[in-house]
Amino acid sequence: MLRSSDRDAALPFPNELVPPRLEPGNERQGTERMDANRRIARGVAVVGGIAAAIALIGRPALAIPAGARVPSQRVPGPCALAREDGETIQDFSIRLITCAADRWPVPGGADKAICIAQRESGLVPTASSPTGGYVGLFQHSAAAWPDRYAEWTRPVWQLKENPFNGRTASVVTLRMVNADGWGPWSGAGC
Repeated sequence: MLRSSDRDAALPFPNELVPPRLEPGNERQGTERMDANRRIARGVAVVGGIAAAIALIGRPALAIPAGARVPSQRVPGPCALAREDGETIQDFSIRLITCAADRWPVPGGADKAICIAQRESGLVPTASSPTGGYVGLFQHSAAAWPDRYAEWTRPVWQLKENPFNGRTASVVTLRMVNADGWGPWSGAGC
């Protein structure tokens, strides 16, 4: 077994990882210090998405310089819109599609995209074909959806993988059409 001084020498940062020894009879002081450290640890705050660690044993805490630009905690990605009070799902779908079309222009613009979604799902993101083979706002093939999601989204956007999510369906569809045209949706009526 290593003596205290040997143990300190064996550590990469001596005395940093070894709690201080207490004198006999001062066990209460040690318990009070541990309780205080637990309270401080629970008080670690998240400021602007960066954890500000509070020093536990008298070490100076790191601070974010005044005026520093700090990234937000969550990067919502494109078209992170909220449904407004009283807004129908169809009107919300129109806003999502318009947002995606503004970011990724498509032939015929937002009007054509809205027309196609109206034709495919009635602008209802939870729509499904009778057999379940086609799903969502733009009636993507259920079998092709996982690959389309993987190809046309980015993890940092934090989009739901669910094809019945109007935001995700709008982003995936408009990015596909921006790159490749309306191919699968080039039917009559729009």
